Amino acid sequence: MQTEMFIAMPSLISLLAGIAILIWPRLLNYIVAFYLILFGLMGLLPLL
Repeated sequence: MQTEMFIAMPSLISLLAGIAILIWPRLLNYIVAFYLILFGLMGLLPLL
C-alpha cells in the first residue's frame, strides 16, 4: 500500500496544482517552486 501511495502522489499533486493554477494564475510561480522542492526531497530521501 505504501508503494501505491508513493506512485499516486505525483499524479495527485499535479492534478491539484493544475486546478489551483486555473483558479489563481498568480500562484503559478509558488506552485512550481513547491513542486520542484517537494520532488527534489522525495528523490533524495531514499539516499539519506
